Amino acid sequence: MTARAEPVVDRGVRSEADEQRRARGVVVALHGALRAVRLYPIENVAVQKALDELDAQVTRLVSEDGECDVRRTGDFVFVNDTRIRLGLDNYAAVVYVLGMMREAGIGTLRVRGRPPARAWVVLLAFLQAPPLEYPEEERLGQLEARLVAAGVREFEFDGPIDDVDTDDELDARERARQTYVRSLDVTREVMTQARLGRSPSLRRVKRAVQSVVDAILTDPASMLGLTTLREFDEYTFVHSVNVCILSVALGRRLGLTKLQLLELGVAALLHDIGKSRVPTEVLNKRGALDDAERELVREHPWQGLLALFTLPIGSGRPWRAMTGAFEHHLRIDCSGYPALVRPRRLSLISRIISVADGFDAATTARVYQATPWSPSDVLLGMRDNPRLGFDPVVVKAFINLTGIYPVGTLVVFDTFEMGVVHSANPVEDELSRPIVRLLMDAGGNRLADTPLVDLLTRNEGGHFVRTIVRTENPDRWGIRVADYFA
Repeated sequence: MTARAEPVVDRGVRSEADEQRRARGVVVALHGALRAVRLYPIENVAVQKALDELDAQVTRLVSEDGECDVRRTGDFVFVNDTRIRLGLDNYAAVVYVLGMMREAGIGTLRVRGRPPARAWVVLLAFLQAPPLEYPEEERLGQLEARLVAAGVREFEFDGPIDDVDTDDELDARERARQTYVRSLDVTREVMTQARLGRSPSLRRVKRAVQSVVDAILTDPASMLGLTTLREFDEYTFVHSVNVCILSVALGRRLGLTKLQLLELGVAALLHDIGKSRVPTEVLNKRGALDDAERELVREHPWQGLLALFTLPIGSGRPWRAMTGAFEHHLRIDCSGYPALVRPRRLSLISRIISVADGFDAATTARVYQATPWSPSDVLLGMRDNPRLGFDPVVVKAFINLTGIYPVGTLVVFDTFEMGVVHSANPVEDELSRPIVRLLMDAGGNRLADTPLVDLLTRNEGGHFVRTIVRTENPDRWGIRVADYFA
C-alpha cells in the first residue's frame, strides 16, 4: 500500500460545524451519484452533474486532509476522522450509504488521487449490484476483483470493523437517532431481500426492534419526535419505522408487557413487507392509479403474509407479524381489504398497527398526496368518523398518548407566538396543553433560541400564559418540523 500524503491543512483550525459540513458534503454527494447512476443513462445531464459534485467534494477533502476515507463502524459513518451526526438533511444519505457498504462487505472506501469520471461510474455501478450470491465475508474480494478486471485501481478497501458500543458517549437524543437509523437500515435490507425473492433473517429485525422498545421504555419523547422525519424517496422504509415506533409507544400505553411490545414492534416493522412484491413503478406512480394498479396495491396484505411464510423457521414462524401484515387494512367490522372468506375478529396487534399506519400515512406527503393532513385533523377524523373503521378504544389510547395536538403539530397561541409541539404534557389529563418549542415571537420573527415551554404555566394572576388557538400548515411558513427533532 502506498504511503498517504500528510494533511495540507491543520485540522485544529476548523470547528466541529466545519468538519461536519465537509463530511456531510462527501456522503450526500456519494448518495446523489449512486442514485443518479442507478436511475439514468451515463450520458444524462443528471449523472454528469452528480459526478461533478462528487468529484468536487472528494477533491476538496483530499486537498485539505491529504486523504478521503469513508468508513462504517457499527451503525456510524465516518469521513476521515469525523463521525457524521444524523440530521434531516443527511439521514437518508447516511442510511443509504451505510446499507450499500454493508451489502458490499465494505468497511472502508479509500479514494486515491483524483479518480476520473469513468472510474467513479464503474465503482458506483458495481455498488448498485453487490455480489449477494456470495457470503458476506467474500463480497469485498469479489468487488475488488471486478474493479481490477475493469481496469479501475483508484480505490482501496478495508473490511468492516467490528461493531463498537459507543452508547455511553451519546446523549438520549443521539441514541434515539442511531436507533432510528438502525431500524431504517434493517427495513431496507429486509424489503430488498424480499423483492429479490430471498429470505431475510429475522434476527436483525428483532435486534432493531429491541432497541426501539428499550428507547420507548426509557425516553419515549425522543423516539416519538423522530416520527416527524419523512423522506419522500424512502417512503416505504421510513413509514415502516414510524409505524413501528408509534405502535410500540401505543402498546406501552395499553399496558402490553415488554415481550408483547417486541412482538408488536416486529409485526409493525414488517407490516408492509408485501409491498416488496408490488412493482415499483406502481408504488411510485405520480397521480391516480387505474383500476388494475389499485388492485395490485391492494394485494400487498396477503402478499406480505406469503412473504413472511418464506422466512426461515428458526425458533418458530412470526405468527403475529403474519397476522398484522394480513389484517392492517381491515376495518374494525372486517370490511376493507383483503376480502375475507369467513368471519374473523381482528387481533389487538392489527388494531394497533392499523391506527399507527393510518396516522403516519395521512400526515405524510407522498406521490399521490402532495399535501398531507395536519396531525390534529387526522386524530379528529380517527375519533369522530366511524366510517374510517378504527377501533375507538385504541384511538382513544392513541390520543391519550399523543395529546390532542400530536408531536410535530405547528400551533399558534393567543399571544400570537408560534411553536411546534415537542411532546404531550406529562400531566395525563391535560391533553390540550402539550410541551411546545417556541419558534416565532408575537411579531412573526424567527427565534434564534427555541426554548421549550409548558402550556400549564400560569402568570401571577393565575391565568395560563399561553393557550393554543389554532394549528397551521408548516409549509406555509417555510418551516421543516423535523429540523427540531433530528
